Amino acid sequence: MEELIKKIPKAELHLHIEGTLEPELMLKIAKRNNIQLPFYNISEVKKLYDFNNLQSFLDIYYKSTNVLQNKQDFYDLTYSYLQRVQLDGVRHVEIFFDPQSHTSRGIAFSEVIEGIYEALVQGKKDFNISFFLIMSFLRHLSEEDALHTLEQSLPYKNYIKAVGLDSSEQGNPPSKFKNLFQKCQELGFLSVAHAGEEGPAEYIWEALNLLGVKRIDHGVRCVEDKNLISKLIESKIPLTVCPLSNVKLKVYENMKSHHIKELFDMGVRVTINSDDPAYFGGYILENYNQCMHHLGFTLDEMRQIAKYSIEGSFLSDIEKLNLIYEIDACF
Repeated sequence: MEELIKKIPKAELHLHIEGTLEPELMLKIAKRNNIQLPFYNISEVKKLYDFNNLQSFLDIYYKSTNVLQNKQDFYDLTYSYLQRVQLDGVRHVEIFFDPQSHTSRGIAFSEVIEGIYEALVQGKKDFNISFFLIMSFLRHLSEEDALHTLEQSLPYKNYIKAVGLDSSEQGNPPSKFKNLFQKCQELGFLSVAHAGEEGPAEYIWEALNLLGVKRIDHGVRCVEDKNLISKLIESKIPLTVCPLSNVKLKVYENMKSHHIKELFDMGVRVTINSDDPAYFGGYILENYNQCMHHLGFTLDEMRQIAKYSIEGSFLSDIEKLNLIYEIDACF
């Protein structure tokens, strides 16, 4: 069953490229850039990756990104991810990147996006993985700061398919960025948003009604609101769920207590993703396998989730149909 799940074409819709920075690559880039790190080997780095909530993770996450200094660093980061997930059957990715975490420390926007984009183009040639790029805004910063980042991105508008909202959810509701997302929609960007991970179900309503998002990232706290679940089902709004991430960040105590199977059984279009796999202990295939082992998903249900990932992507209808045909051909 695991071998078949591995072969199924999948789309990864919730992946922060900065969250794929493995300890080995971090040390390699730091050495290349002559950056002195407060640790000397991989085991010491891995100890840093031990955290117990979203904020403690973000503290480590933002410190780790300091080694990323130039276009080559972002290229290597992105290409390494693609090289890894082609082994998991990933055929399409919609990657988040956080420009504010780099421009705030003096890195040019162009260095970030050009490195990531060129690696994605090369990865499509080498691994047959199609892609879209999603520019995420940091919700713990101001809307004004996000608007400034949007202005910086406009010379690269053709590189960016959609915008998103991530970082610390508590106390930073989607409504804080209503004007920003309205501006993004006027510019032709699609939109998604993290909501309902640590924040309440109300944040999911706000993301849908005020930001006009096409899908919800995480969204697991929708279980607290039956009307919201009905809305998600009727409107076919996908949730980009990240099971291992949720467990690592103590959203759930363990995999057996996760709601993804319950939501799937009710008819919610859940997808399985890895979030920040270098920190959360598993890339996309491991998330699929853990869901199957601990939550009782059948092989056919795994196939349906893979189809949801394709259907919930921003690919064209014909591209979706082709990949869905490939999924069925695996069986």
